Amino acid sequence: MNSIAEHIADFLKKYPPFDNLTFQELSEIATSIRVINLEKHKVLFQINDVLHDSFYVVASGVINLSVIADAEETLLNKCYEGDIFGLRPFFAKNNYMMTAKAREESIIYAIPIAVFRPFVANNSEVLDFLLHSFATNTSNPSDKENLRGKLISDNVYFSNQQSEMQYFQSLTYNIAPITATASSIVQEAAQLMTNSLSTSVLVCENNLPIGIVTNTDMCSKIATGRFPITTTLDKIMSSPVVTVIENVSLAEAQLLMLKYNVTHLCVTQDGTDKSAVKGVISEHDLIVAQASNPGVLIKEIKRSQTPKDLKGIRERLTELIQKSISKNIPLSHVNNLASEINLAIIKRSVELSILDLGSPPARYAWLSIGSQGRKEQLLTTDQDSMLIFEDVTAEKYRDVKDYFLKLGKRTTAILEKVGYGYCTYGHMASNMLWCKSLTDWKNQYNSWMNTPGENSNQLSSIFFDFEIVIGENKIEEVIENVVFNNIKNNTLLFDFLGNEALRKNSPLTFFKKFNVEEKGPNKDKFDIKTRALMPLIDGARLFSLSYNLRGVNNTYLRFKQLAITDPRNSEIYLNCAKAFLTLSKFRTMEGLKNDNSGQYINMQELSKANKEILKNALAPMDELEDLIKNKFQLTQFS
Repeated sequence: MNSIAEHIADFLKKYPPFDNLTFQELSEIATSIRVINLEKHKVLFQINDVLHDSFYVVASGVINLSVIADAEETLLNKCYEGDIFGLRPFFAKNNYMMTAKAREESIIYAIPIAVFRPFVANNSEVLDFLLHSFATNTSNPSDKENLRGKLISDNVYFSNQQSEMQYFQSLTYNIAPITATASSIVQEAAQLMTNSLSTSVLVCENNLPIGIVTNTDMCSKIATGRFPITTTLDKIMSSPVVTVIENVSLAEAQLLMLKYNVTHLCVTQDGTDKSAVKGVISEHDLIVAQASNPGVLIKEIKRSQTPKDLKGIRERLTELIQKSISKNIPLSHVNNLASEINLAIIKRSVELSILDLGSPPARYAWLSIGSQGRKEQLLTTDQDSMLIFEDVTAEKYRDVKDYFLKLGKRTTAILEKVGYGYCTYGHMASNMLWCKSLTDWKNQYNSWMNTPGENSNQLSSIFFDFEIVIGENKIEEVIENVVFNNIKNNTLLFDFLGNEALRKNSPLTFFKKFNVEEKGPNKDKFDIKTRALMPLIDGARLFSLSYNLRGVNNTYLRFKQLAITDPRNSEIYLNCAKAFLTLSKFRTMEGLKNDNSGQYINMQELSKANKEILKNALAPMDELEDLIKNKFQLTQFS
C-alpha cells in the first residue's frame, strides 16, 4: 500500500462511521480515494448540480453547506475536519439540494460510492450510523454533544420533527405488479413491461416471489448479447428478491436498496419471500415520495404563482398528515409540521396579493389568530387573522388603510380558494374592524382587557392566540407587551375569561353518557370541538396568561409549561396535555375521513374501545374546572 493511502486510512480511522471498519478495509477504500484541494470560496457542488459518484470527508479546512431561500443564501451547516457531507447520491437520484463551498482553503477526500457501498452492506454498525443519522438529520445519534465526524445529510433542514416524519412516512407503490413464471420467455416479459410502462417483472411460484427481472437486467444481460431474447427468465433474474413488509417507510426502503445494491423491493404480506406478493417499490417511487417531504413542500410553496398551486400543496399536506397519523407519529410532531406548512401557505398568499397591489405603503404585520395562531390547524378549517399597520400621519391614514383592506380581501379570497373557509364571525384581516393601525389595536386591547364586560360582544379569546405570518416582528412584540402589561392584577379580566372557560356545555350527561346534539343536521353527534377541546384550550390560555407565560401559544405546550411553573398541580396539567392530544386525534381522524372540520363525531361509527378512550380523555376536564374555580374570583360574570 502506498504511503498516501496509508495516511488517509489512519485519518479516517479516527472518525465515525469509519471507526467501525478494520484498518485493512480502510486501506482498501483509501486506494480509490481522490484528494481534492479547494481554494477559498471554491464550490464543490451546488444546488441542482447532477449528483457526483463520490461522497466527501473534510481532511482540513471548513466547508459551508447552504441553500437559497427567499432569494437569499442561508447557511445550514459548517463541516470541519472529519465531517462527512455530500451523501445525497446514497439516498436519492435527483440533483443536489444544497451548495458546498470552501470557507477557507481546504483539503477534501472524495470516496467513490461504488467502492464504499459493499462495506456499508456488510457492516451493520456503518449502516446503523447512516440509518439513524439520515432518519433524524442529527449528528452521531450516540454522541450528540461531543461528536466529531458528523454526517451531514443533503436534505433541506427544517426541524428534527419533520425529519422524523419523513423517516416514518409510508410509500405509495405499485400494488399490481407484473408477474411471470421462471419458464416465461424474456421477449414476452419485455413486451409486458413495455406495455405497462413498468421497470420490473416479478418471477413467482405459487404467488411467492423467487426472483425479479428489471430494466437493468434487460440492458446488461439481453441487450449486450450475453443471453438471447428467447431465453427464460430464470436465467437472468436476480434471486433471492429483497422483500419488505407493507407500509415500509421511505427511509427504510432507501437504506435497504443501499444495503443490497438493488433498484426494486418486493412488498409481501409478512415481509418475507414466504408470503404472498402485495406490490413492488421502485427507485422512482422513492423520488415521488420525497416530493411530499416537508422541505420540498415549503420550497414549492415559495415558488407558487396561483391559488391552484397552493391548493394542490395543501392537499398533499393532508395526505402527509393522514399517513403520519396512521404510522402513529406523535400528534405534537404532526402539529409542528402542519403549522409550518400552513404558515408558509398563508405567507405566500399575502405575497401574491402584494405582487398584484404593489408594495405596502407602510410597515405592517399579518397575524394568524385562533387555531393557526396556536399551531393546531391540522385540518382545513376556517381562517382567522388580523392586520396591523404602523401609525401614519392623518392625511395618509385613509389611503394606507384602504391599501391594507384590499390586501386583506385579496389574501382571504386566495386562502378561500386554497380551501380555508371564511370565518363565520368575520375574524379576518379583510374586515375593517380587524385591519387597523398599531395605535388603534393598542386601544382595542386596552378596552377589551380593562372593561371586558362592556365589550364582551366583541371580545373573542382567540385574539390572545396570535402568531406573525409576515411583516415586522416588532409590531407583534408591541401587541404582546400590551397584553401582558394589562393582565397585571387584572382580576376583572380573569373573572371574565374564567367564566368564559366554564361556560361551555358539559361533554357528559349526569349519567356519564356523551352529551350529543339533540337536533339539526348533526343530531346524535358529539361536538368534540365545543364540548371537549375548547374548554381545554380556554383553560390553558387562562392559566398561561395568569402565570405570564410568553411565547407559548400551543395548548399542549402551554399545559406542559404550566406543569413546570405550577408544580403543585403538575399532574392535572399533564393529564390535560395528554387529553388534548387524544381529543385532537379523534377530531383529526373524523375530519380526514369525512373531508370536513371534524367538529362532530359520529358516535355510532365509534367502536366500544374508542368510546372508552374518548370518555377517559374527558376526565381531566373536571379537575381543570375545579382548578379554575379555586384560583380565580368568578363572581361578577357568573
